[in-house]
Amino acid sequence: MKKIVLTGGGSAGHVTPNIALLPALREAGFEITYMGSYDGIEKKLIGDFDLPYVGISTGKFRRYLDIKNVTDPFRVMKGFSEARKFLKSYRPDVVFSKGGFVSVPVVRAAASLKIPCLIHESDMTPGLANKLCIPVAQKVCCNFPETLKLLPEDKAVLTGSPIREELSHGNKLAGLDFCGFSANMPVVMVIGGSLGAANVNKIVREALPSLLTDFQVVHLCGKGKMDNLLLNTPRYKQFEYIKDELKDLFAMADVVISRAGANAICELLALKKPNILIPLPASSSRGDQLLNAQSFASQGFSLVLTEDDLTPELLAEKTREVYLSRQTYCDAMSKSSQMDSARTILELIQSAVQDSQSR
Repeated sequence: MKKIVLTGGGSAGHVTPNIALLPALREAGFEITYMGSYDGIEKKLIGDFDLPYVGISTGKFRRYLDIKNVTDPFRVMKGFSEARKFLKSYRPDVVFSKGGFVSVPVVRAAASLKIPCLIHESDMTPGLANKLCIPVAQKVCCNFPETLKLLPEDKAVLTGSPIREELSHGNKLAGLDFCGFSANMPVVMVIGGSLGAANVNKIVREALPSLLTDFQVVHLCGKGKMDNLLLNTPRYKQFEYIKDELKDLFAMADVVISRAGANAICELLALKKPNILIPLPASSSRGDQLLNAQSFASQGFSLVLTEDDLTPELLAEKTREVYLSRQTYCDAMSKSSQMDSARTILELIQSAVQDSQSR
């Protein structure tokens, strides 16, 4: 049996694409092990999938002054040693990394043992962790055409990001029933999330009097961000978080309003959902969401609104505009080369294994 080690962590975005690859890897006959930090979010998320999990020491590389910049390099060196010891014993055929700082010691250790490594960069511009891994990676998968010119030409592959298989199997009628909505009125789905979502939630709720004249609205507003005064508002349903029913909510949505995190927008692309993106402003991030959104807008996949210019009136107006032009967005997304990401990445993984075995 072929063996693969998956790695990536520090945030859910560095784990969920690995999870999305699991069905394809299992079908292809891979034995799968996950390497992450001792107790990071990746350990919790992978715990639901019956995979062997190997924890290692890890540290963060900060671009600002912090006393941990002195101590964390030693944690990374320890993690490198732990990863190398395990990989030398386990001898996987390939390592696939989704990024995050936990992946650095794993990828560098694998490369030192001549184990082929593939890495994935979600955002338009490579993050620091991936920059440290690119020199030893065999291939670098990415989500955006613009990223290709920032990567070594012989390594870069435009794959898109794999999405959870179950999201493709939603039931529109089940979603309508879950929300108590009618089948005779279009649905807008708002994905507020947690980080920096308060402003989006506020504007969406202020726009409800206008939106609800033409749409039903389901609002995923984030933990602790429910508005109890709106609980009984007709045609408006809010949830802090949805897991099992998410596929059905996507299936019933005619337009999606979302932040512009890489994994979130790749899900919208794969599901061909007309959308409005409201990226986190540069003041609240390294600016990657702004770049992600600009790329999707330039490819005809999305309409983008900046948070600084956002008003209830503008949001309602643009939601109607996207709904009326929804087929144009669907057609553009259907032509994308990033649609079947899991299959494309699996082919790269299998090719790396074959090349390694033939040497």
